[in-house]
Amino acid sequence: MDDASEPTTTITVRVPVSLRAEIDALARAMGRNRQFIGLDALRRYVAVESWQVGQILDGIRAADADEFASDEEVDAVVTKYAARAS
Repeated sequence: MDDASEPTTTITVRVPVSLRAEIDALARAMGRNRQFIGLDALRRYVAVESWQVGQILDGIRAADADEFASDEEVDAVVTKYAARAS
């Protein structure tokens, strides 16, 4: 993504003083600024959470359509882990 051509907006996030100090130290070590570190962190977080939520929603859709797992498959998993617990 080319950030230079994409419109931007400002958000404000309150963080503990200790976290800001860590961000600043990381930025110095990387030769970057706080803006870069924050934007990179937000992008990574959104990517991971979006993937996870998508997987959960796909699983719910499959379960609602009775395509998630057969009764036999569920029983096999329950039996497998019940045996380990005993």
